[in-house]
This record gives sequence, structure tokens and C-alpha cells, in this order.
Amino acid sequence: MKKVVFGSALAVGLLFSGAGQSSANSLIQPIDIQGMDLESALQAVQSQRAQLFENQLKDQLEGIHQRNQQLADLNAQQGQMDVLSNSQQMDMLRLQSMNSKRNEAFDVMTNFVKKMQDSRSSIIGNMR
Repeated sequence: MKKVVFGSALAVGLLFSGAGQSSANSLIQPIDIQGMDLESALQAVQSQRAQLFENQLKDQLEGIHQRNQQLADLNAQQGQMDVLSNSQQMDMLRLQSMNSKRNEAFDVMTNFVKKMQDSRSSIIGNMR
């Protein structure tokens, strides 16, 4: 009788010490260790414990995979933002260049009109 009680207490102690998370406790299936020898009971408990760790590992890997996918998506968006930012900077440089050329054209036109006005004034002044 002591062997069964000690074996049960040891098996339950090992089971709960390895579970770690309360969510894993809800997945624990009760093991009937009545009629099992100590070695079989410990093997059953360790097998269940290993299965719990396997399930936790799968959940953790799935979470990591999802986060990696999110990071990949965000990196792709960041790359698109970089491309658009570079394109926008090039557009701004072209706009500045075109604005400078337009101002230069207006200056040339203004100088031409002023010279024409000066020429007309000079011609009119010479006629007097």
C-alpha cells in the first residue's frame, strides 16, 4: 500500500512540476495508476509530461512563425515606403530644377522686355 501511495504522490508531483503553465494543466488527462508498478506509473507520467512539452513547443513555434510572418510583411511595407520616399525625393529635386528654370526664363523674358523698352525710349528720345 505504501508503494502505491508513494508512487501516486511522486507521479503527481512530477506531473505538476513539469507542467509550468496553467493552460497546460487543463490539458492533463488523468492517469489511472492503480494496479501499475512504480516504473510503469513514472513512465506514463513522463510520457504525458513529454507530450505536454511537445504541445507547448508546437504552440510556441506557431507563435514565432506568426510573428516572423508579421515582421516579413512589415519589412516589405517598409521597403515600399523607402522606395516611395526615394521617388518623392527625386520628384522634389526635379520640381526644384524646373522651378529654377522657370524663374530663369521669366528673368530672361523680363530682361528682354526691359531692353526693348529701353531701346524704344532711346529711339523716342533720339527723335526729339
